[in-house]
Amino acid sequence: MPVFGNSIGAVGVWGPVTATLDWCEANYQFSKYIAEMTNTMSNLFSIWLALHGAISARKEDLPIRLTIGSLLADELPMIFVASYGLFCLFDTAHSGFGLSSLRTWLLAAALVVFNVLFTWSYIVFRDPVYHQVVFGLLVFTTAARTYYLLNGAKGTAKIPAPVRSVIARMFGLGFVLFGVGFIIWNLDNVYCDILTRGKNAVGWPLAFLLEGHAWWHIFTARNWDTIDDEWYHLTLCIKDDYRNYKLGSSLGVPYIQKVSGKKTE
Repeated sequence: MPVFGNSIGAVGVWGPVTATLDWCEANYQFSKYIAEMTNTMSNLFSIWLALHGAISARKEDLPIRLTIGSLLADELPMIFVASYGLFCLFDTAHSGFGLSSLRTWLLAAALVVFNVLFTWSYIVFRDPVYHQVVFGLLVFTTAARTYYLLNGAKGTAKIPAPVRSVIARMFGLGFVLFGVGFIIWNLDNVYCDILTRGKNAVGWPLAFLLEGHAWWHIFTARNWDTIDDEWYHLTLCIKDDYRNYKLGSSLGVPYIQKVSGKKTE
């Protein structure tokens, strides 16, 4: 019977554990080339959602908000995605897309500076609590800004209540999904010993269902896909004619659909 938990002791081709957060999952349990099997395989869902969103946006010919390169990391993309969402939510003071105004340039510069400084500081300090606090503040600010835009901002007055209601419900769904994933994250950390005994009891492949890391990926991927669509939907409705866009669905995944035949006023 294999040993469960992240203290299996094996060292694969990628070397010993260096992550600041090591989940309750055995390292190099199935292959010396894969440190965490469930971690790796569950990310396929995130990749599929990203491809689905990119293809849908390209198909609908949606305007580009900000063209910057992508960075590959583990914990840092959580900060990058959340801060980019704030950029979209604060870049609502004028019509037009891309770097078309001084305000947008300043917001883009602040976005880049913030992420560069955070990346540098996190490399230096490597404290997971620091990462979690900053991420939590970004999520809280996102929620507050979204609430303001939906309920008090001058630019959203032109958006009919039914459309704002749909956007608000989708935001609510996204935050609920994130909350469930966050609870699973903490349960996986706190009750690792109990989960490990459960994995031993049920055996493989059913033990995969008890891997909190996989469920965290699934819930947060679905959460950010939903919220990202609604960031885009809300700001498009503010910066353009709301009648040009509507929420579509493909394979059960929402996406922003461009309505043909509508002209911006």
